[in-house]
Amino acid sequence: MATRSVELKRGLKDVYLDRTQASFIDGTEGKLLYRGYNIHDLAEKSTFEEVAYLLLYGSLPNQEQLDELDATLKSTRTIPEEVYRVIDLTKDGHPMDVLRTAVSALASFDPDVEDNTADGVRRKGLRLTSQAATIICAHYRARQGLPPIAPDQSLSHAANFLYMMRGVVPDEDEAKLMDVDFILHAEHGANASSFASRVTASTLADLHAAIVTGIGTLKGPLHGGAAESVMKMAEEIGDPAEAEAYAKRVLGGHGRIMGFGHRVYKAEDPRAQHLRDRSRSLGEKLGQPQWIQILDALVEAMAPYRARGIHVNVDFFAGSIYYLMDIPEDLFIPIFALGRIPGWTLQVLEQFENNILIRPLLWYEGPMDLEYVPIEARA
Repeated sequence: MATRSVELKRGLKDVYLDRTQASFIDGTEGKLLYRGYNIHDLAEKSTFEEVAYLLLYGSLPNQEQLDELDATLKSTRTIPEEVYRVIDLTKDGHPMDVLRTAVSALASFDPDVEDNTADGVRRKGLRLTSQAATIICAHYRARQGLPPIAPDQSLSHAANFLYMMRGVVPDEDEAKLMDVDFILHAEHGANASSFASRVTASTLADLHAAIVTGIGTLKGPLHGGAAESVMKMAEEIGDPAEAEAYAKRVLGGHGRIMGFGHRVYKAEDPRAQHLRDRSRSLGEKLGQPQWIQILDALVEAMAPYRARGIHVNVDFFAGSIYYLMDIPEDLFIPIFALGRIPGWTLQVLEQFENNILIRPLLWYEGPMDLEYVPIEARA
């Protein structure tokens, strides 16, 4: 047999699978654009509702368009009673497992489930953006033996999420903090969960199936799970003075410091600074500055690795914000998912627009042409 050879691109690293208008990432400069708009401007000047419109429709909305989208999000926050029962039946599971299962169940009740037109996908994407927040909050309360809190139609998406968790309307600072967090997580190119969603969409499956795929992929600690792990590290370190010794101990044992490094960014993740500053402000406001001090000390301990392109990413400071807001660690990844649903929806829209089945190859290196041996003759 002739010798064969092939250039492998493990992990599909540096492989472009398609064109996009969703987001632009310059990993060397540390630059991120949504539909051409800089993430710094969006984080400081926009709202999640406005960013959702930008992603799904391709431009910033005027006031009438924004009001219409806001009304749609508010009017679709409820979920069927049957889905509440699914949540109750699975309440002992990880919140990501419950979210994945409940979103899958929602497909049975969505009248547009098989509508893969652009308008149909947008309608479903907005519904899922609202309904996912209700699912997460209902599960949070169910596992405490508490009834779900009905959505408040007067609140923004971010403020209503916090209200459905606690039963108390959040103050303006907390609501804005969660809003910015959703914006920063809304879209990020062909990351693992977005790529997985596109693979599902490429088979012409429905949006619910693609979002379920995204949720399942996001759960992994090499993707969405870093924020949860970062705060476990901070608790283990316990004191800023111990950060350097901790880093040396972990790295010396060939371990990994979570929240550092990124497949794309070789400069600091541009999203990180917005959460760093807000984490510091929130910690000071709540009289708990030690967490950002520990994280800052860990950043300094990792300074020698910047020359290798290893910087903090968005997850590093996100966890401290959730922690300070008294949100359980296993809800950190679901909150990431809440922000990302518009981005996943946009990825599906683009896939449907010029669809081709995503079907890469695997290079076979196993034995060839083995002779089949009947079971009675096998050793």
